[in-house]
Amino acid sequence: MSQSSSILISTKELQVGFPIRKGPFKKDLLKAVDGISLNIPKGSFFGVVGESGSGKTTLGRALLQAVPVTSGSAIYDDGEVRYDLGSVKGAELKDYRRRAQLIFQDPYAALSPRMTVRDIIAEPLEVMGLTKTREETDARVREVAATCRLNLEHLRRFPHAFSGGQRQRISIARALVCGPRFVVADEAVAALDVSIQADILNLLKSLQRELGITFLFISHDLSVVAHTCDHVAVMYLGRIVESAPTRDLFRAPRHPYTKALFSAIPSLDPDDRGRAQVLSGEIPSPTNQPSGCTFHPRCPFATDLCKREAPRAEKDAAGHMVSCHHWRELSTVAEPQRQAEPAE
Repeated sequence: MSQSSSILISTKELQVGFPIRKGPFKKDLLKAVDGISLNIPKGSFFGVVGESGSGKTTLGRALLQAVPVTSGSAIYDDGEVRYDLGSVKGAELKDYRRRAQLIFQDPYAALSPRMTVRDIIAEPLEVMGLTKTREETDARVREVAATCRLNLEHLRRFPHAFSGGQRQRISIARALVCGPRFVVADEAVAALDVSIQADILNLLKSLQRELGITFLFISHDLSVVAHTCDHVAVMYLGRIVESAPTRDLFRAPRHPYTKALFSAIPSLDPDDRGRAQVLSGEIPSPTNQPSGCTFHPRCPFATDLCKREAPRAEKDAAGHMVSCHHWRELSTVAEPQRQAEPAE
C-alpha cells in the first residue's frame, strides 16, 4: 500500500521522443515533451495551455501510458497504488487503465455510429471485466448517465440522433463509468458551440467537486482555462515555460510568451481595440530546436544570453514558476490588456 499524498501525479525531467529517419542510415529523435517536471494535486483541475505543436497532447498521452516515456519519471500515486508510468505493464497497466481515462476532443468522431449509447458507455466495463452480469452493467450505466445529465431514453438511441453537446456528455459518461481517479480532457470543448461549452465545463467542474476526480485540462483557449482551472502550466516547444495558480498567472504573467498569449485574448468591448502582441514567425520544429532559450527567436526581449544558455526554472513560495533569464526586469513592463478574469 502506498502512503497518502496530496500529489496524484508527479513528473521529473519527463521526455517523450519519437524516432524519425533523416537519411538512409541516420535516425533522429523528435522530442515532443522535453524535460517536464510538474506536480498535479489530487482533486485539482490542472490546465495546460500553449500553441499547436507545443506538446500538450503528447504530455497527456504520456500520463495515460498511451505513448511510451523516453526518459525521466512519471509517478501515479492515489493512496491505494503507486505506479511508475515509465515501466508499468501487465496487470498493473490494466488496473491503471481503470484509474486513468481520456475525454476526446471531437465527440462526432469518438463514438461508434453502429453502437447504441448504452453499449458505448458499457464497453469499458465489459472490456475490463468490472461487472459480472448484464443487470449489474445496466445499473452502472444508468447511474453514470444520470450523473452526466443524460435521460434514460437516450440509452436506446444511436449517436447520430444527438447534438454535439449531448455527444460529449456521452463521451464523458464513457470515461467515468469505470470510476477513474484521473481524467485527461484534451480540448474537450473546442469542437462545441460557445453556449454549449459553458454547459460542459460546468458539468466537468461539478464532477470534480462531487467525485473528487483530478482533471488534466488541455486547451488553447485561455478564457476557458480561466473559468475552470485551479493551476495552469504554459507549454512551448515541449517545455513548461511558466506555471502558477490560475489567479496569480492571469494577474501577473512573467514569461514573455505567456504575456503574448494573454494579450491576444479578445475583449467583449467592441470599442476596445486592445494591444495584442504579435509574435514573429512560427513555433520552431521540434527536430531543429534553437540553442539556449527555445523562445528566443520570437521573443522581442531576447539577448545574447538567451541565445547561449537555457534559462533555469525559478519558483517562489506561492508556487509561481518561470523559466526566463529576464523575467524580473520584464515585470516592470506594463501588463498585457484584455486578460480574462479567472472565476472564483
